[in-house]
Amino acid sequence: MASADTLCKKLLNVKNTVVESYNFYNDVDGVTHLRIKARPTAWHQDDCPFCGRRHLPRYDRPTKKNKIWRGLDFSGIIVEIEAATHRIICPEHGVITAAVPWAYAQSSFTKDFALTVAWLATYLPRSAVSSYMRIDWQTVGNCMSRALRDLEPERARRLNGLVNIGIDETSYRKGHKYITIVVNHDTNTVVWVADGHGKSVLEQFYKSLTDDQLASIKVVTGDGARWITDCVNEFTPDCERCVDPFHVVEWAMEALDAVRKDRWRVAYEKAKQMSRDNPQKRGRPKAGDKIVSEVQAARAKASEIKNSSYTLGKAHEHLTEKQQTRLDIIQAKDPQLYRAYCLKESLRLLLKSTDVEQAEAELKHWLWWASHSRIPAFKALYKKIKRHKKHILNTICLGLSNARIEATNNKIKLIIRKAYGFRNIQNMMDMVYLVCSDIRIPLPNRKSNVPNVA
Repeated sequence: MASADTLCKKLLNVKNTVVESYNFYNDVDGVTHLRIKARPTAWHQDDCPFCGRRHLPRYDRPTKKNKIWRGLDFSGIIVEIEAATHRIICPEHGVITAAVPWAYAQSSFTKDFALTVAWLATYLPRSAVSSYMRIDWQTVGNCMSRALRDLEPERARRLNGLVNIGIDETSYRKGHKYITIVVNHDTNTVVWVADGHGKSVLEQFYKSLTDDQLASIKVVTGDGARWITDCVNEFTPDCERCVDPFHVVEWAMEALDAVRKDRWRVAYEKAKQMSRDNPQKRGRPKAGDKIVSEVQAARAKASEIKNSSYTLGKAHEHLTEKQQTRLDIIQAKDPQLYRAYCLKESLRLLLKSTDVEQAEAELKHWLWWASHSRIPAFKALYKKIKRHKKHILNTICLGLSNARIEATNNKIKLIIRKAYGFRNIQNMMDMVYLVCSDIRIPLPNRKSNVPNVA
């Protein structure tokens, strides 16, 4: 039969602890608490909570007022640990409060409590975790950050052995608030996150790498941002720079949409001018009236162009019968818009090629076609594609894209939505490290065969 002391230690899931007393009490709200008075064993009373050094000299005596730590509830009963604290002198960290076996440094919650909160926060909104665990919503972020530091004390290990990486920025708040993320393509994990975007931010990542770590990077994928290319050329000039095909097609889509809007304005102004020049008589127009028919045809053309955005953006092989009919009408009535659509489709299809020589020949032909298209938007796109021609061919040759980093961006958006935004950017970045990695948060009294960090 287990003693009460053993029962308390099993409930707290702690070792190197002496239970001195325990009692129940009710607070002003009628909620029952179990207060357990404990202390570390003599061998662990003067340990550093950061580096783990033991038997350090004491700086002062234990405080008169004991500290309270919150533990996991037991059948709805709030469990607390009460203990006296004192400070020690660590040669590395200075004067700090001595460690206790049941809690992280500078925390008012047990380790099991913090880990459970972190596990819940990866799946539930922060408000739900706050309500269920009976803590403030800001405390959720603090518990999650402490759990991450415990599970991965050396985050710099993520930067070892990088070969294929992807770089991108994603917004986390309105008003041009961005974070820059770096993903390891080989492990599909986030290896680096920083607040802001641009060359100055990305330089922080490269400057944090050693010469060996820089030399191991062989491929860098990303969008066509100049600041990514500049950093790659400056810090890893021997690696291959790849431009993601998704972004290249997106550039073509933007050019096509610009042409569509321009052609719609022309058709709309033409229909409007025809209506002014040929005002209809009162009453219902006759079916055979030639002028009315021309005005109606001009309006129909403008409407057809205006409502063709989805059709023009869709891949040709996925068009429905109705969309194909609309495309045929555009081909017959607006050759320039149809030519822009063909340019977009030609670029999209050549990016799917796996033969580099064929893709290079097709891209050369596309560049000539775009430069002679007499379409300003695609002439501008021609200059952009020509500037990134080598990077696009590298993508086709190596078969790498930013698909994984875009999936990671979706995860980050989901994290932000679940939390209804973050006021503390560090908490948000810690959550990104925790969720977008191979870290597995252990829960109390459960066996796990999965390693914490890949």
